[in-house]
Amino acid sequence: MATLDLASLAAPVGIVRVLQVIFTCISFSLVASVGHYGGSFWTWCMFCWCFCFCVTFLILLLEFLSVSAKLPISWSDLTAAVAMLATLMVSNLSPSSFYAVEVGLIRAKSGEISGFLSTVPGLLKVLEAFVACIIFICLDYIPFHVYAGLQWCVAVYSICFIFAILVIIFTICRVLSLFPAPFDKVLTVCNVLAVLMYITAMVIWPLYSFRNNPRPSYCSSSFFTLCPWDTLVVVSVMTGINLVAYIVDTVYSFRLVFFISRS
Repeated sequence: MATLDLASLAAPVGIVRVLQVIFTCISFSLVASVGHYGGSFWTWCMFCWCFCFCVTFLILLLEFLSVSAKLPISWSDLTAAVAMLATLMVSNLSPSSFYAVEVGLIRAKSGEISGFLSTVPGLLKVLEAFVACIIFICLDYIPFHVYAGLQWCVAVYSICFIFAILVIIFTICRVLSLFPAPFDKVLTVCNVLAVLMYITAMVIWPLYSFRNNPRPSYCSSSFFTLCPWDTLVVVSVMTGINLVAYIVDTVYSFRLVFFISRS
């Protein structure tokens, strides 16, 4: 039988989540009342607001009914991942500050394996996966199969994305013990490999994408129509962002393995 937990709503994190629900609801309600627009930006904004509203409301409901403690998953890791994802999804929208506050409230101290996704390396894993998703969306408009170099870059994005997703899933499902080696050491090795692979992608992708390929004139005259050439720029920028994320992730992993674990 479910027990009502009023304290979950009165806690600082609970109050922030209530505000998230209110403001995301207000956002998509006001926009929907104006009318439907066929633009992709309108669709993306509506999806972000509705997704964040539904997920946050579900988290509030499960904690209020004390069901979250009975789930066979790491609830702290799940809520940390959702908060980080929501912050990224609505980063250019009004409710983003409340999700950023939640990330700050639930962030655990570096070195805590329990609640790994609440640490800086854990939050970076969510960022890395999210940026990779943006890259994959852009690849739909790019004939990357023409050049072997671009195919290598896609392989880099895919391999690193799969590893980041596996870390997130394994952490939430509490199955990190399945790793054949200590988790922190596996994480460090994989992060180093990801940095090296992303360095190659950072060089190869712009080289093959922009060599003898200036921006077409029709891209400047069409504001609302997607220009495939612009997606090449987006992938290049996202590659740089993920490279920086993996470098910071690697630094934190080295700190976790060689300094905190020995203290």
